[in-house]
Amino acid sequence: MRRVLLAAGLALIVAGCSDTAVSPSILETVSCVPPDPTGPLAPLDTWDASIESFEQSDRENPPSPGPVLFVGSSSIVFWQTVQDDIAPLPALNRGFGGSVLQQTTHYAERIIFPYEPRAIVLYSGDNDIAFGNSADCVLEDLQDFVETVRTRTDVPIYVLSIKPSFARENLWEEMLRANRLMAAFADVEPDVTFIDVASPMFDDGGVLRAELFVADGLHMSPAGYEVWTSVVRPVLHAHLS
Repeated sequence: MRRVLLAAGLALIVAGCSDTAVSPSILETVSCVPPDPTGPLAPLDTWDASIESFEQSDRENPPSPGPVLFVGSSSIVFWQTVQDDIAPLPALNRGFGGSVLQQTTHYAERIIFPYEPRAIVLYSGDNDIAFGNSADCVLEDLQDFVETVRTRTDVPIYVLSIKPSFARENLWEEMLRANRLMAAFADVEPDVTFIDVASPMFDDGGVLRAELFVADGLHMSPAGYEVWTSVVRPVLHAHLS
């Protein structure tokens, strides 16, 4: 039987609600200890085939420059309605597999810069923690991602919080810490905005809503993406329209 996952005192920042912002002082507590290199974190080039499929698609149907570029792991991959969900802003989905943040950064030359995006929306950290990374290392990898992007462009970056899930409920406390660290980083980093997509996934009693997930308890149903859209779309339109 699926256990009930509670919000556990989630207190993050939904963009535009500064009264609930996490204090940047939390960044002073960060100390990344890299995970065991023999653990389940895959090599950086694991997803070459996926990236090559993007490049083949681009050759056959070149996308228009200047999209809102969505990158990250499978929660982005399966957001198949994202073009409609943020219209009339143009969206391009370049999420891939069970990726971690380091891999998105690794492929930036191939999945970010060629598209000349007007903004970047990132979802990552979920797999990172599941594969053995700490919240502190997720923050360090986010900082590396932003630094890499900033070598070529100053476009806005929107960082989505790690979502809760039934499949990874034992990791939720560490994911909460990662969310708080990412929110604090965004609070002090120019043109980086943290968007809390996690809190709305709990009901008024603080219980994770089962209808937001498919049978595996990890990936989201259409109802889950409706929740994300209800939070992400207003922020993007307020900033980019």
